[in-house]
Amino acid sequence: MQRSVLVVDDDRKLADGIRRYLERDGFRVLLAHDALEALRQIDEAAPSLVVLDLMLPQMDGLEVCRRVRAHSLVPIIMVTARSLEDDKLAGLEVGADDYVTKPFSPRELVARVHAVLRRSTAPGGSEVCLRFGGLEVDGTHNEVRYGGRALAVTRSEQRILMVLASNVGRTLSRERLGTLAFGHEWQALDRTLDAHIMKLRRKLEPTGFAGAIETVFGIGYRFNPPVRRDA
Repeated sequence: MQRSVLVVDDDRKLADGIRRYLERDGFRVLLAHDALEALRQIDEAAPSLVVLDLMLPQMDGLEVCRRVRAHSLVPIIMVTARSLEDDKLAGLEVGADDYVTKPFSPRELVARVHAVLRRSTAPGGSEVCLRFGGLEVDGTHNEVRYGGRALAVTRSEQRILMVLASNVGRTLSRERLGTLAFGHEWQALDRTLDAHIMKLRRKLEPTGFAGAIETVFGIGYRFNPPVRRDA
């Protein structure tokens, strides 16, 4: 089945150039040049992945990402002309799966598209539901719940927590955690893992489980819940 990519950028020349590279790699490419058109196509065409520029007419890419994440887990690669770490983390904070900074090589972007798509189907999921008091990490429905209510975590965050929660008390290196969550295509130098952990802790703060994700300095991360796992 041919996968589709929605490219959202108000720079029509750049968007068309990205389209040509993606089509050469076998993708069906959709184009949108403003935020409202992007939201419409995401709803109607259900693309396999979205390449989303940060600066758009009507609303910026961060707001588009927020609205998409309210109802969809479609993988999103944020494209930004800003190189500041805070700007990159802002994209991850609202649910983007990866980012690329302008100027970039079209071949690099195509490689990232392939990598993110592989991650989205990597064997990091599980059909079990792990329970720790009121916290549930549900692999069947790809959800994290507390007190029966779903938390607004992304697919990547849910996978990371599932791996950690499946290895209670065990320290996992960044390399091991990334591979178990996203598959062998994950690269150890990819710093987005740390950003996902930071966001996950923030989202778990109201539940009392934020501190359960411990940093083991120089090694990686460990999950030590404040209550015992349910039998």
